[in-house]
This record gives sequence, C-alpha cells and structure tokens, in this order.
Amino acid sequence: MSWNHGLPFLPGNTFRDVTKSAFHRPQTLDFKNGYAFRRKPTVGIEQDLLLSEKLIQQEISEFSLTPDVSYGSFEQSVVKEFIPAYVALDKKVLCYYAYFHENIPFSAEEEFCVRPVVINYYLEDDTMSMVEPMVENSGMPQGKRVSRQRLPNNEHGQHYQWTDLNIGMDLEVHGIKYHITHCDAFTKKFLESEGFVLNDPEPMPQAKHRKNPQPSQPSAYTTPSQFDSRYQFLTMDPKVLRFFALWEDADSLFGDNRPVTIQYYLADDTVGVSAVREPNSGRDPFPILMHRLKLPKKIKPGSETFPSCVLEASKAEVDEYYSPKDFHVGQTIKLMGRRFLLYDCDGFTKEYYQKNHPDMEMKPSGVPKKTDLLQERKEVPPYNGFGSLEDSLQNCLSLIPKTPKKNVLKMLENQHKVLRYSARLDSQNHADEDRCFILSYFPSDDMISIFEKPVPGILGGQVLKKTHVPKPGSTADKPEFYSPADFAIGATVKVFSRRFVLTNADHFVLTYLESSTRQIPCQTLDSLRQKLGVATANNQPADQNGKNRNSHLVDNVAEPSSLCEGRLDCLKSYSLPNKSQQNKSKSLLNLS
Repeated sequence: MSWNHGLPFLPGNTFRDVTKSAFHRPQTLDFKNGYAFRRKPTVGIEQDLLLSEKLIQQEISEFSLTPDVSYGSFEQSVVKEFIPAYVALDKKVLCYYAYFHENIPFSAEEEFCVRPVVINYYLEDDTMSMVEPMVENSGMPQGKRVSRQRLPNNEHGQHYQWTDLNIGMDLEVHGIKYHITHCDAFTKKFLESEGFVLNDPEPMPQAKHRKNPQPSQPSAYTTPSQFDSRYQFLTMDPKVLRFFALWEDADSLFGDNRPVTIQYYLADDTVGVSAVREPNSGRDPFPILMHRLKLPKKIKPGSETFPSCVLEASKAEVDEYYSPKDFHVGQTIKLMGRRFLLYDCDGFTKEYYQKNHPDMEMKPSGVPKKTDLLQERKEVPPYNGFGSLEDSLQNCLSLIPKTPKKNVLKMLENQHKVLRYSARLDSQNHADEDRCFILSYFPSDDMISIFEKPVPGILGGQVLKKTHVPKPGSTADKPEFYSPADFAIGATVKVFSRRFVLTNADHFVLTYLESSTRQIPCQTLDSLRQKLGVATANNQPADQNGKNRNSHLVDNVAEPSSLCEGRLDCLKSYSLPNKSQQNKSKSLLNLS
C-alpha cells in the first residue's frame, strides 16, 4: 500500500501501488564461513528505504569532505584520548598539617594541650581522612580520628573540594576546629601548577601552662628518696632479659630435664617461666609454667608460715626480691622450690650485662646431654606355671600381650631335626632306678620334650610335652634356656624340680654338634665321642637274638627321619594306658 501525502490519511484516500510486489520483511540473519552473524537492514517492507538510510546529498558531502585535512594540520583533527579522573588522579594525595586545642580542666599546670593531626585529601574521589601521630606513653588514645570520607562543607549538602583548603584556615569537622599550619612539598607543587595561591606556613604552637605567682614554700619534712618506679616503667617497659634453662626434674616420678625459658621483665622486676614444647614429647602443651610475678628471695623472720602457695607475698613479708644479679649463666638457680640450670641467654641480655654488670661473665655453657636415669626397674613376678614362660612375661610388659618373636631362619634351617638322649631319673627312691626316659631336644625352637619308655610294672608315655626349660638360677625377665652345649654325657638336667641324668645319645647328636655353627664346649663333644665309641667297640655278650646287651641304649634312639617309627616300635608289644593311668604317670614328676 502507498500513501499520497497530499491527501488526508483516511479510508478511501489511499490506493495500491501496482508496481510493487514484494511485501516481505528484509532478512537480518546471514551465514558466512559457517558462522551466523547479524546484518543491518537497509530497506523495509515493499523495498522502501528506511528513514535512517534516507540521507540527503548535503549530509553525505559533509561526511565525505575533510577540509581540515586539505587546509589545516592533521594534529588539530585528531581527538585526544579520554582519561578518567580515577585513573589520572590515582594515588595522588594532598597532605596538610594541622592541630586542635583540647582543654584540661582539672590540671594545675596546663590549661590546654595542642594535639597535632595530619589531613589527607584524596584527589581521586574528593575524600578526606585525619590521623593523629602516635606518641609513646602519651596516655591518650591516638591514631585515626576521622576515617576516609567526604566531609560536608555547608548546610546545603556541598562537600569540601581541594580548592577550599589553604594554609592558615580553620577546618571544622564534627564540632572540632582544626587549624592548618603548613603542607608537604607535593601539595605545594600541585597547587602552584594549578594556579592556586598558598598562604605562608605557620609554626606549631606550644601548650599553655598556668602561671603560679606565689610558689609553694618547701615543707620542713623531706621524704626519703626512693627509686622512681614510674621512671623505671617508662624506660624499661619493652626490655626483657631472656635466659634459656633446664628444669632439673629428675627426682620426681618419670622425671627428666625439661627445657624452659625464663623471662625477667626490667619494667617491674617480675619473672615468668614458659615451657619449650618439643615435638613428639608426649606432654600436654602447657606453654606457661609460671605466670609473671615478683619472686621473693628472702622472707622476713616470723613470716615463714605465710601461705605463699596460694597467695602472693607482699612487701610486708618479703625482705628481698630476685634481681638481675641473681641470674648467672652456667649456674643453678632455685625458683619456687624448683631447680633451673641457666645455660645460655639471648643477645640483648648479654649487652645488658656488659653495660650494667661488667663483672658478670655471661658465657654459654652448652646444653647437657640427656643421660639414662637410674630408675628402679620393675620386678617381674615369678613364673606361676600357667602357659609358657614367654607368654606369661608378655602379660607383665604390656597391657595387651604380644606374641613372642621367633627366629624364622633358625626354624627353617633346623626343621625336622631332633637331638635325642637317653636319661634316668635322679631320685632317692629305689623304684625309680629301672625307669628309662628319652629326652628330645628340638634345635628349631630350643624346646624339650620327655618320653618315658614303658617297662614291666611301669606305664610309659609322654612325661613332658614340648616346651622351653629354663636353667636353674635364671630370672623370669631374662630367662636362659638349655642348649645342646649343656647336654654332656653324665650331665644333670633339672626340669621343673626334677633331675635327669643323661646316660647316652644318638649318633646323629654327635654329627649335628660337630657340623653346628654354635660354640659347643670340647668337654661335651669328648663325652659324646667317648660314650659312643665305647658302646660300639666293646665286645659284649650277645643275647638270643644276636644283639649286645647294651645295644638298646643306642638302638632305641632312631634317626630323625624315623623318629615316629622308632616310638611306635617301642609301643607295639604294650597296650596304651587309659586316661586315669596317664594322669597317674604324669603325676610321678610332681612327687617330692
């Protein structure tokens, strides 16, 4: 549809333009190299130019022609780069020095005091802050007075600008008037570069003192001069003498030499002791061993009963306190009933003693090494007979018993090896003379077992199961067990209050001991060689079966490989005893 601009826009006054056939909206999305991008439309519906594109020729010529380039310099047409104020004025601060008066109503000497302040004006955002310089031991709260903020200039809501500040003016902030006296070099240079006229700097005034026309008459009584404690506090407040010491606590239960640090505060002559925490010491982390207090050195006579353990003694009970002269490096000092060995000090302490006490030499003595304290060893109770000796000992060493350690290499080397001896019971009873025993020693774990051979009238069987047998006189905490070196022919072996005399041995015993790496006494080896040699060389009368009468001493002891077969052969012609008979035979060892 088209519209005739000469006619009113009413129904019937418009007609259709037959030359136009495209009434779709222009496309604004296009693809290039696989990427979608937005395209600015130039025509609208019916392919009419948009109003933004209908530029007259005069406007096009104004954009196309560059008279500055043709007739003027290029620098004039280039637009300068815009720099914001927070970038151009960043970290630029104007510094003014001022003061204010503070009245002192209850002072007989001063009417008011002058307190200086520093005013900082930040050009970045027109904010201000006020800081009062800190004076040591001034007795007044100092520091930041006004935090950084924009300060109001009048009741209309306007704020202070840098042009409102000048030397010699009064600045009222929160009801307090600050008088500006001078500024720093940067502030002066900046204001002069901006064409601002600065006033002449002014001196800082002094505090005003009251005049006393009639000086007070000196009194007739003059108090005795004493050391000024206030002067001592002002001059010695941050100074501390630090000593490194050892607390000799070896006399107490589980005692030890514990490292501590002793601090002597020169401001009020007090002493404090702090513990040094050692890694993996197992102690609770208590850093303060003794809090800071004045330590009495001598108590006045008659005040010994003062409860100093719960109350701190006053000057009325104390005759003398500890002083720096009492702390000497290399000596032992007693504090609160504890002994402390001073072995070193810090650098400031050494300088203090060199200046004030040159006669005292503060030479470090070194840290003494920890020595093993001779404490009473816990007595192990005697063996009660239950279980093995090693297992019973573990119950005394720890709350949760641990399995005794075994020599695995020794067990593997001597596996299935048994040293067998024949023995008789050393008893005054004549009925025990015909009893014959076989003592088996196991080199893998140093255990002993005893088996009694059945003979007519005596039931045989196991007398002692496989166990460790300690030597007579060995203690329960350090037991000493029997070894092959103790088993010589004719030797007596005491097994739990019973005595056995070795009468013979197997050939394998001699072979094993000669090839063993253990130190076997020559007396043991000679007795075995003599006994076995005599038993084989002598010609004894033979019995009906063609054997020697003494051959049973050796033949009944089989080789290690046929140990089980040898024991079974001894029992083929005898019936096994029942349980009651076994108990009766085992009780033979317990007879007195």
